[in-house]
Amino acid sequence: MHADNAKAIRSTINDLTLKGYVYKGTLPPPKGQASEDWEDREQTLFRSTEVGDDQDRPLIKSDGSYTYFAADVAYFRNKFERQFNEMIYVLGADHGGYVKRLQAVAKAISGGKAKLTALLCQLVKLFRDGQPVVMSKRAGSFVTLRDVVDEVGRDPVRFMMIFRKSDAPLDFDFAKVTEQSKDNPVFYVQYASARCHSAFHKAEEQLNIKNPSVDDLTGHLDMLSDSGEIALIKKLAEYPRIVEQATKNYEPHRLAFYLYDLASSFHGHWNKGAENEQLRFVALNDMNLSLARLGLIRAVSSVLSSGLGIIGVDAPVEMR
Repeated sequence: MHADNAKAIRSTINDLTLKGYVYKGTLPPPKGQASEDWEDREQTLFRSTEVGDDQDRPLIKSDGSYTYFAADVAYFRNKFERQFNEMIYVLGADHGGYVKRLQAVAKAISGGKAKLTALLCQLVKLFRDGQPVVMSKRAGSFVTLRDVVDEVGRDPVRFMMIFRKSDAPLDFDFAKVTEQSKDNPVFYVQYASARCHSAFHKAEEQLNIKNPSVDDLTGHLDMLSDSGEIALIKKLAEYPRIVEQATKNYEPHRLAFYLYDLASSFHGHWNKGAENEQLRFVALNDMNLSLARLGLIRAVSSVLSSGLGIIGVDAPVEMR
């Protein structure tokens, strides 16, 4: 253990001792399961049952070594002393038993002044062309997150990791996250961003509209009357509320779902224009209508760029 880490743990245990949360004692064996921290000997224990836990927890083993939990306690104290009063722990679904003990730590160290929220996430299963990628601890065969990013890129990994609720499992297929189709959410959203920019290129080529001002783009919005245009406007109006809900409820998947829905609405209206030239974003016979529709596109592009930026994914201006 690094000397600085050991020092931080010792300091934290001393602090908890002064508060009356540390004592010497023994614990009964865990029911129905083995625990690497359990010993049938006297240990240094955290009196976590006084702050909401099911049982007290070992901090120092009988041989004098620190438990993993002791490091967790020191980590929380470090965060709290740096004036973080609300902390979110993202744990695997197999660590559900850790929630109460972490919340007990928060109460003991902060005196109830800090809020600790634990989010349990299901595991990710990797697939290659529909076949599961087999990993084994015993054989030492692992696929790391770095391996996945190196193979498919940063954007598909970031988007797909939150394109689900945290309590839902994720089947990550290397082939599907790189294919250019509607079935690949990250491509579908990024393609919408690129299409927005291509519309402005067409407007410049066909109507000599170059770098239109905000006043140009918003001066004739009352001309937007098609049902597809109205649906896009309504979808755009949802964006601030979506971001707020995703933040308040710790549910980033809401943002990813919204961006996919916005992209779907945009692509749908674009395709209607391919069948009916009266609905195309660039109206060759009406400059004001073209500017109004380009204003709508600028809004779609801005929201896509903002939402993808929050996720940490690029909003491309073109795709090849």
